[in-house]
Amino acid sequence: MLPLLIALAAPAADPLPTFVTPGARLEKLWGDGEFTEGPAEGPDGCVYFSDIGNRVMKFDPKTGKTTAFRDPSGRSNGLKFDAKGRLIACEGANTGGNRRVSVTEADGTVRTLADKYDGKRFNSPNDLTLDARGRVYFSDPRYVGGEPRELDHESVYRVDPDGKVTRVTTDVRKPNGLVISPDGKTLYVSDHSGDASGSRALVAFPLAADGSVGPRRVLHDFGKERGIDGMTVAADGTVVATAGAKAAGGIHFFAPDGKKLGFLPTPEDPNNCCFAGPDRRTLYVTAGKSLYRVTLTLAGAPAAKP
Repeated sequence: MLPLLIALAAPAADPLPTFVTPGARLEKLWGDGEFTEGPAEGPDGCVYFSDIGNRVMKFDPKTGKTTAFRDPSGRSNGLKFDAKGRLIACEGANTGGNRRVSVTEADGTVRTLADKYDGKRFNSPNDLTLDARGRVYFSDPRYVGGEPRELDHESVYRVDPDGKVTRVTTDVRKPNGLVISPDGKTLYVSDHSGDASGSRALVAFPLAADGSVGPRRVLHDFGKERGIDGMTVAADGTVVATAGAKAAGGIHFFAPDGKKLGFLPTPEDPNNCCFAGPDRRTLYVTAGKSLYRVTLTLAGAPAAKP
């Protein structure tokens, strides 16, 4: 599919900057999905993303081609590559879902990293982030799927390199996207409920060296609007998050203290994003059924290395 160039213009009522490089345009790279999620740059420079319910896809920026990488995917959602170049995936609930965090080795072998806490199956692992010690933090809400729930809460967990699973916090109602600040001292989490009375907020937890967290702090409350689905972070600490729907849907830029710095509209409701490219200034965005990219003035934080 040839890239489709889309003009970017923030709504007149929103004077916030878009952080788009002058002259750059949002490109639609692929649009044949069911529901796209979890973009992540691989060690080969390609961008991998989930087409939930179907496959893990692979976009090659050198050729412009998108191909299937893993099919079936176990209903993969959030994706990240670790320091060893392995693909870590959150696999959710519902038909075909494995309800686990998996590892795809370089040779294509897929194995379970974690699928239980305290002997009970996860609800539906959704999104993840990694720290400099190789620990995996992931959210475990339940949005869809009729499988019986074994856990009494929708929480954030941590998987240590030795495979030990720890419940990091229950101080969220429905955790979704999450990311760690460049200095490793803050864990940002989207508390993203689909219920009218639920929480839709960007929250922050102080992150200790041992992987534990301190008290929750609400940085931005989305009220009744669609909250953050996925997010990433820039090298300067700016939180780059996908949130909102229809005309209000797009990329939201927040300072570490929660101040809203900018907004970039997207033509489809956004689901997740990641920085990629040699200078890490290309933002890839999964939205609706598609994959987009745009060059920003911000650079993504480098991957945490042990």
